[in-house]
Amino acid sequence: MTTVTTLADLMRNLEQTSLPLYQQLQRALREAIDQRIFGPDEALPAERQLAADLSVSRITVRKAIDGLVEEGLLVRRPGSGNFINTRIEKNFAKLTSFSEDMRARGRTPRSVWLKRSEGTVTPEEALRLRLSPGAPVYRFNRIRFADDMPMCLEYATIVAGALPALDAVDVSMYEALERTGHRPVRALQRLSALLLNAEQAQLLQAQPGDAGLAVERLGFLRDGRAVEFCRSIFRGDMYDFVAELSTP
Repeated sequence: MTTVTTLADLMRNLEQTSLPLYQQLQRALREAIDQRIFGPDEALPAERQLAADLSVSRITVRKAIDGLVEEGLLVRRPGSGNFINTRIEKNFAKLTSFSEDMRARGRTPRSVWLKRSEGTVTPEEALRLRLSPGAPVYRFNRIRFADDMPMCLEYATIVAGALPALDAVDVSMYEALERTGHRPVRALQRLSALLLNAEQAQLLQAQPGDAGLAVERLGFLRDGRAVEFCRSIFRGDMYDFVAELSTP
């Protein structure tokens, strides 16, 4: 079944509604994106082709696509067409896990482990986590994926008392910490730009020198104790960090 045929079928399911035609097409396109009928970063058929095949006006097609561009589901590339937007918008003001962010966007989170180990704090970790020298910690280094797309490298250090064992973390670190009552409730985050080095680029399926984002997070429990120190390297072409600002 072709993409256009699928869209036509989705639109027929909406024909009994009182929605304007452009909204029917918008819903059909949104559902097609949710059902993965379009692959990541795939181009939509040309607007002229959609209009002809679906027997609607180009104005209807344009208006439907305009709305999805505003929602962030589609992105326009001048001279190339309309594409499924694979970028992730991360609210920098909300303390959510990578897994939660991906699931909220209909993506499947998974990890490839680079290293899991237990040891004692380094001087930097002791300073950040406010631990005494020799305090035990767990370290988790992994590649985080959304579906089959590598999104970031994550290097996390967790106070050992917050987890029952090294293998307690499966997909979501925060879910594991929540099970023991040690999920952070607030965090300090610092974002900086960088260029991916050769190793980072290889792991993220990018090119050396591509733009990246480094995010350091220090997570705290409700009683003020630090429990997590994490440094993540994100692909710059996949992530947008946003925060809502207001006046005092």
